[in-house]
Amino acid sequence: MSGDTISELTRRDIFDFIRVNHIQWHGRLSEEAFLDRLYDLDALPSTDQRVSTARLDLRTHRVAFPDDWPDDWALTDPRLGLESGPDEVLLAFLAEMLHPVVRPFDENARRILESFNGYLAADGWEIAERERVSGRPVFAARRLLPGASRSLDAAKGAATALGSDYIHRQITRMEAAVQEDPELAIGTAKEFVETICRTVLDARAVEYSKDDDPPRLVKLVLKELQLVAHDVPGNGAAVNALRRMVGALSGVAQGLTELRNLEGTGHGKSAWHECAEPRHARLAVGAATALGVFLFEVYQEGEDASEDDE
Repeated sequence: MSGDTISELTRRDIFDFIRVNHIQWHGRLSEEAFLDRLYDLDALPSTDQRVSTARLDLRTHRVAFPDDWPDDWALTDPRLGLESGPDEVLLAFLAEMLHPVVRPFDENARRILESFNGYLAADGWEIAERERVSGRPVFAARRLLPGASRSLDAAKGAATALGSDYIHRQITRMEAAVQEDPELAIGTAKEFVETICRTVLDARAVEYSKDDDPPRLVKLVLKELQLVAHDVPGNGAAVNALRRMVGALSGVAQGLTELRNLEGTGHGKSAWHECAEPRHARLAVGAATALGVFLFEVYQEGEDASEDDE
């Protein structure tokens, strides 16, 4: 992830946001405790000849004599590398500011996250949920995923509607892995489709085998939701095109299964196997979420219509 794609302008905008809104960058931790999570303060040099390390420097000028340095000193201290260091240094610092140990993820933290991402988006980055600890989000930096973001957002909506932490974790895993671990993203994309299908089939009390693969599960869901191509009513070119698209949904599931077998997690491969590329993972994640969300939305519309008829 190393590099310097985050511009000086973006960094200044973020620092100004922190200053203008009087945000304590260290949250509810002491400055020393926060920085210990990211830096080796005993290895960094002191700027004061009377002490030998950055830790002792900090204790002198921010604890013993707190007015020696301004509250925002960390943002511009060259030892910490936030102004002009590698991207990952700044991104790790921003993500740590939102860690649940540092500050609770409430409306204020949500506003901070949205503001950070508003500035970082111009340079192709965002701070996003990586995992959950005790039900609370832990964040990390990731590259923006052009083309997949909308379907991923829709998938999150489906997970929320189902009240499913399990699906949320699948989506978070896919997002985080696309760039850094494409094999994991591809494997999880296939699992996401399986989860959506099994959820719909269980809700409709449709029998299926635990060994059914995604193409089989998708076919069962299509039949249950009356989405089989010959079920699409009407005539004309547009209807025929729609029938072809519906008929291709099983093909998407088949392609995901084959791609997962070839390049995803779940099967051991030769030591000389060529690893999957991020672009392959983006395709798998985009296709899986688009398919899964479509099936869920059709299912949900049917449930809503049934409730209205009662």
